[in-house]
Amino acid sequence: MLGLLVIIVISGLLLHFIEKKNIDVLGITPNKNRWTQFMIGVLVITVIVLTNIVVETLLLRVEWQLRTINNTLIFDAFYYHLKSALTEDLVFRGALLYILIRRIGPTKAIILSAMIFGVYHWFSYGIIGQNAVLMAYVFLITGFTGYVWAFAFYKTKSILMGLGFHVGVNFINACFFESQPYGELIFTEISRIELKDWNWLYFNLFKGIFPSVATLIFLKQYLKFNSKTILRKQNQ
Repeated sequence: MLGLLVIIVISGLLLHFIEKKNIDVLGITPNKNRWTQFMIGVLVITVIVLTNIVVETLLLRVEWQLRTINNTLIFDAFYYHLKSALTEDLVFRGALLYILIRRIGPTKAIILSAMIFGVYHWFSYGIIGQNAVLMAYVFLITGFTGYVWAFAFYKTKSILMGLGFHVGVNFINACFFESQPYGELIFTEISRIELKDWNWLYFNLFKGIFPSVATLIFLKQYLKFNSKTILRKQNQ
């Protein structure tokens, strides 16, 4: 929590001294619209991630075992993922991204943010200097994810919808798969068939890219709907 507070303070100082703005330009202060965006983000990514898991279950014939539900553990896991996601979002899609958008334009800023997010995961996954194919895969998948979430920040003028995406994808995956410090919260995998060679590559590309593609499609439709709604109200 202390680290998160430090990041918030540094973000506020950067925005104040570089852009003469306060931290609310990040859309971080909760209000009805922003909370709605956060909840939409969580719900939409939950559906997308569960769809991904169903596809994986069917293709690889995964067998799951239901664990004993520990409500306290689940709450602690959600709180942990909320804090960690907010920390990352403030670093990669917070004050620095806002400043870059104003200084070099949204397209370059969003791409740069996505690339840095991809490189960051080489270190967070502990794969720096390992297999080049694995590093390229992680860079592609996490970088594309970072692009979608940065695009959400730019278009919604708030960090909260992207935060909803981020929290949701981490938490739902933790309900099924091994993860530290919380994992397999609801289900434990018993068995699966193994794919090899090109089939393995095709499947993992789909598994990694599908959530971000689906999120981007939803986001563009959401923005289009909001734009039409605002225009209709203005014409009434």
